[in-house]
Amino acid sequence: MIIQDNVLKEYLKNVYFISGTPCGGKTTISRALARKHGLTVYDMDEHFPAHQSMAEPEHQPSMTWNFKNADEYFGRSVEEYGSWLLGNLREQFPFVLLDLIRLSQNQRVLCDCHLTVAEADRLTDVSRTAFLIREPTGLMDEYCGRPDHQDFCDFINSSTDVEKAKRTCNDTLRNINLEVYETIRNSRYFWIERTADSTVENTLSQVERHFRW
Repeated sequence: MIIQDNVLKEYLKNVYFISGTPCGGKTTISRALARKHGLTVYDMDEHFPAHQSMAEPEHQPSMTWNFKNADEYFGRSVEEYGSWLLGNLREQFPFVLLDLIRLSQNQRVLCDCHLTVAEADRLTDVSRTAFLIREPTGLMDEYCGRPDHQDFCDFINSSTDVEKAKRTCNDTLRNINLEVYETIRNSRYFWIERTADSTVENTLSQVERHFRW
């Protein structure tokens, strides 16, 4: 069954999307907005294990792929790793949409997710979407330094060659996010680029003004 985009837009009219590129500040800003405005946050990454438990190899091959250890996981080429990551996002997205429809019928929901410009065009409106971005070079040190990513950091440190595993991750994340980053910067959507001078307070106030909160 195919659900038309105009139907999905109607059912998602209470959802506000915080998207962007890795380390752009999505999680920090989403939670700050939720605390200040009493909103429910839906974090796509946090729901991945639940969605994975419902996935089937026939329909979600990336989500159900099992790796024996960190060496197998990080031993892939940049192209293979990137294709697998994008496959996970593509396969998880229908689960996310159904969750958002259910959650947002009688309340506003703030979705921390990996929404592309093309997907935003299909599913939402400029007024309900904010992209938080960072130039996608050398992300791993920052990524592994976050408490909410400690499990991944421990996993990468279990590799036989940790530095090679980090290089693979850095190269893969740059490879799959550079075009996304440029597309967002050249789009009609509201976006903020995280820099060394960025503060949570300033970014929060800009997003609030954009959402008219």
